[in-house]
Amino acid sequence: MSSPAKRRKKNAYNGSNQPVRILDYFFAKQKDAAKDAAATKGTANKLTGKEDAAEQRDTSTLADEELARKLQKEWNKEADDEAPGSSNDLYEDPRRPPTCGPITEESEAIEGDNNGATNSEPEKFSAEPAPPKQMNTLSLQSTAAEEDMVTANIPFDQSPLAFDPLKYIPDLQKHWASEGSRATYALLTRGFVLINSTPSRIKIVDTLVNLLRVIIEGDPESLLPAVWLATNSISPPYIDLELGLGGSAISKALRKVCGLDNAALKAIYNKYGDAGDVAFEAKKRQSFTLKKPKPLTIKSVFEYLVKIANSKGQGSVEAKQRIVERLVQDARGAEESRYIVRTLVQHLRIGAVKTTMLIALSRAFLISRPPNADFEIRDTKSLSKLKKEELTEIYSKNEEIVKACFARHPNYNDLIPTLLEIGVCDELLLRCGLALHIPLRPMLGSITRDLGEMLTKLQGRDFSCEYKYDGQRAQVHCDAKGKVTIFSRHLELMTDKYPDLVSLVPKFRGEGVSSFILEGEVVAVDRQSGELKTFQTLANRARKDVAVGSVTIDVCLFAFDLMYLNGEELLDRPFRERRELLRSLFVEIPHHFTWVKNLDATSADVGAVQAFFKSATEIKCEGIMVKVLDNLPNPELQPDIEDPTYEQAPEPTTLKRKATSKPKSKSKTGDAPTDEPKSSRRKALLSTYEPDKRLDSWLKVKKDYNTSADTLDLIPVGGFHGQGRKAKWWSPILLAVRNAETGTLEAVTKCMSGFTDKFYAANREKYNKDDPENTNVLPDKPHFVDYNGGGGWPDVWFEPQEVWEVAFADLTLSPTYTAAIGLVSEERGLSMRFPRFLKVREDKGIEEATEAAELAAMYRKQETRAPQKEKLNGGEEDIE
Repeated sequence: MSSPAKRRKKNAYNGSNQPVRILDYFFAKQKDAAKDAAATKGTANKLTGKEDAAEQRDTSTLADEELARKLQKEWNKEADDEAPGSSNDLYEDPRRPPTCGPITEESEAIEGDNNGATNSEPEKFSAEPAPPKQMNTLSLQSTAAEEDMVTANIPFDQSPLAFDPLKYIPDLQKHWASEGSRATYALLTRGFVLINSTPSRIKIVDTLVNLLRVIIEGDPESLLPAVWLATNSISPPYIDLELGLGGSAISKALRKVCGLDNAALKAIYNKYGDAGDVAFEAKKRQSFTLKKPKPLTIKSVFEYLVKIANSKGQGSVEAKQRIVERLVQDARGAEESRYIVRTLVQHLRIGAVKTTMLIALSRAFLISRPPNADFEIRDTKSLSKLKKEELTEIYSKNEEIVKACFARHPNYNDLIPTLLEIGVCDELLLRCGLALHIPLRPMLGSITRDLGEMLTKLQGRDFSCEYKYDGQRAQVHCDAKGKVTIFSRHLELMTDKYPDLVSLVPKFRGEGVSSFILEGEVVAVDRQSGELKTFQTLANRARKDVAVGSVTIDVCLFAFDLMYLNGEELLDRPFRERRELLRSLFVEIPHHFTWVKNLDATSADVGAVQAFFKSATEIKCEGIMVKVLDNLPNPELQPDIEDPTYEQAPEPTTLKRKATSKPKSKSKTGDAPTDEPKSSRRKALLSTYEPDKRLDSWLKVKKDYNTSADTLDLIPVGGFHGQGRKAKWWSPILLAVRNAETGTLEAVTKCMSGFTDKFYAANREKYNKDDPENTNVLPDKPHFVDYNGGGGWPDVWFEPQEVWEVAFADLTLSPTYTAAIGLVSEERGLSMRFPRFLKVREDKGIEEATEAAELAAMYRKQETRAPQKEKLNGGEEDIE
């Protein structure tokens, strides 16, 4: 006897006693009226022998949908008879397919009754002709006809000096009038399509400049949301405003709006992979919809995203889902759907990185301004007559101002309104400068191969060597009222993570200090002995809602810089002066708050520097940071400045000298050798604090760099199927460097050494291309990855999101890889010999990976150093 749980259901159906009502029942009155109206016509037809065979057909045998269409046609004809000249018949073509999209909650609330009946009242007598009657009936809408054709042909990819926004703005504003005079999302989509269609960085910048100019002159209020949407974010990183959407919300919306079932949606995803491309294909297949899309505006899309991010608590999931469905429903055309969905999943993938946006803004406000503004702009005709060098100089000045503002005050909510008011000028630096509780972007240090290279770079300079602790960089803000905020190097808010540091601020702040911004390293320590612990220990500390009493991992803040004091910026002051203020005005608390251990030295103190470096590595530090103390070289050390291998911070150069030749003194552009004294070139090594810049005035020497192998921070972008024992894993892995100028990732090598089996398995699971819901993989080579396929094409492309530290023997020119191409050779890129994986850099984002310019600089130094001896033996160094 089978168990009750497995008992089969009997195929016995007891229907309801209520009569079954088909569609005829609900339209009986309209049907009777239609028969009465046709009676006279039927009699006439019989007399003439022209009886319509279709009228003899028994309507009870018609399908519900077919009957509804027939009745719709009859009602529309009656309306035509009542109101001559008006027509609401959308079904005159019998070949039109009877399919339509699903009825959503919004589409059920269509104009008129839900049952589709007309609610017309008897018309009153009027001397004027009655306007055409609007039919409140259920009807199919063509999605293709709803696409915005006004913006479809605007040539945003023209040169900004040839593009005239006023040629298109009048027509655009007429088109926008029905949407509250706000710029439509179609305008932004048009720009995205053109940007995505070209690999040229110049074209991308030009397209973005022209797009911004149209918005600035046509609808300034939409500029701020447009910038946020184009940069694929809705708030600065220090404001916790995340969409919090999963892939299921997007899938559900596409199924509901586009009329797809699970199998159809999965088939599209398996073919294309990218969520935006899936939305593109799904929208193309949706020929008709029951609800006419309401055109999206740039402002409304941004407001919807903010509403999604702010939805919290009970019912928030349903509220977010409704907004997602509405956005997908109202997207007009396949391209709008593509970028709406990419925005929702926060992978816009148009290659317009932060630097590109800042450049575009600086150029757009150079030649355009809002209608109500009066700041000075340049005439495009006069600019077009300038030489390339002169135009570049004008562009560069504006770019530096905008970049400096954003580095000190990284929030478009403050930058964009100020730009709309005063444009790009020196006042912008004052209006959008350093501010408490808004993190500035940290200054970064350049990588050096070893102590020998560091000492060579800083000959003639006084510098300070500091322990490079294995912790988390922190930026601490405190105002006059005692409010404290702590930010990470990525500008994320960490105040809740370190409540013990917050409570410590009143204790280490000196009596004369009212407000400050200081920078230091938070390190896990043993509170009793002061012994330093590893970063992994610190990473185990809770991140949110940490109570002081529940802290189990003690930390110490090792302060090393002071950027703001009592309402005054200190960025332009020398490092020696900033450090003196920090140590004289703040109170040291052992094992809680103290200074980084340091050694002041010169390039002549080889033995002391070597001993200091050794002591740093012995207490679990990563190495040392070396910082220039003063803006000018030490006059007493001038005779030592004779080394010909010194180079300023790496800059892109063209091949106007052989890479293997000994470099001469170069001009600032690095193009041609000059006879300029080397001492004047060294004056460029300023000791000021330069936010968001990586300069040679700060150098880092890690213990890994001091071994026989160098290391680089690379981005994994693809994987190949392994062979033999590694057949079930991805091996080798294609790695890339970052090109800060173009925003592209340039392939540099394939790595298959240094991985453990456990790592291989985890990596295969993370980048599993067989999982249709996996957003870590891409369907095809992304346009922002530069790789010519000379070494074979990867079997899977990774979504760039990690940074791996990789060791190698040396750098070589390569016909296969494109890294730094054009910087050391016009025809070949750079690659690495014997790459070996060391670890995942969890403390770094892809924007902090090794740059192509750094790679080129390392190659040039390697070639210059080849015939020389570089050894540190018994405290003595042999440098030619």
